[in-house]
Amino acid sequence: MPESLPPDLVDLRDRVQAFIDDDLRPLDDALGDDANAPVPSETRQRVRERSRELGFFGMTQPKAFGGSQAGPLALTVVRETLAAANLRVAGGVFGPGPGVLGAAEGDLRERYLEPLLRGEKRGAWAFTEPGDAPRPTWAKRDGDDLLVTGRKAYVSGGADADFYSVLVNVEEDGAGAGGTAMVVVDRELPGLTIERAFESMEGGGHVELAFDAVRVPQARVVGRIGEGMPRALGNIGQMRLGMAAQATGLSMWVTEYVERHITQPHRSGTRLGDREGVRLHYGDLRIGTFAARATLYRAARLAEAASKPEDALNEGMAAKVFCTEHAGRAVDTAVQLVGGAALIKGHPLERLYRQVRSMRIAEGASDILRLNIARGRIEFDAGRL
Repeated sequence: MPESLPPDLVDLRDRVQAFIDDDLRPLDDALGDDANAPVPSETRQRVRERSRELGFFGMTQPKAFGGSQAGPLALTVVRETLAAANLRVAGGVFGPGPGVLGAAEGDLRERYLEPLLRGEKRGAWAFTEPGDAPRPTWAKRDGDDLLVTGRKAYVSGGADADFYSVLVNVEEDGAGAGGTAMVVVDRELPGLTIERAFESMEGGGHVELAFDAVRVPQARVVGRIGEGMPRALGNIGQMRLGMAAQATGLSMWVTEYVERHITQPHRSGTRLGDREGVRLHYGDLRIGTFAARATLYRAARLAEAASKPEDALNEGMAAKVFCTEHAGRAVDTAVQLVGGAALIKGHPLERLYRQVRSMRIAEGASDILRLNIARGRIEFDAGRL
């Protein structure tokens, strides 16, 4: 639990809270009461600049590029604390992370990783195939190139990306073995098209990509052919833990919001919190949030101690499922207790309702992750669950 954090992480949490109170909250308040109001670009820039000054911006970036490359536990502390404030302006606190390009060398490093971390280029993660795809995205060798064919859906931020990190299945042939590979594909290459752009219910922008024999140099493979899935799982494992931290922080905010609501005067003449049924719901919120925090910090400590990301894969999936599912129940309970006002567009609970529902699907739907946990345990005896 967070009560047993070492002194340096307690200090980190306090510094983040001071950043929230002194800098972020005044900027957020200036946006007005509409929870869906867009954050102006100049406000995002002010957040980034102040975050750099305070040392938070580089926590997601490698030390070789001037970042502090914080571990899973420190990132969990910061993400949970930021989410517990539920501020619209918090999106610019962290700088772009390396993702699957973290181990890139040579041309990949110079052409993609370095500009990405400097903010000069944007990348997007292309992992998921659409449900009607006839087969996973594949590639075949053609001399020194790969010809990539297939489709990818739910590519977040893909409309503005300069390149995509794409998981493909390379076919075995006389030139070498097959297997999964992470391939960097420039957006402007012939044969690559954006079939459609769409926005999900929480406001996130995504695209669906089509690859028609897109010619990509084999030098654009991150690592080696055959390493694609482990690299993808390592990256997505970090993303799942981050989402669990965000969901837990939001649950903390919702719990406090409900407490304020039920202890205020009510038109009935008595506080809602004086009613036994309301207290039962509120008690469940407290219990669930306590359990979510325990799950989150246990998973973060295991990820911190793991020698490689897959060593804590099951635990990260468990935290993502438990924490996002609880966040969904917490917001739903809050809407029920607050009533019709919470359904009006612009109300903070209305925005959170859409946000947490999406979190139960993003980075692995809850039921898929449950099946993966069962498979990992039954077939591979993996994990500590």
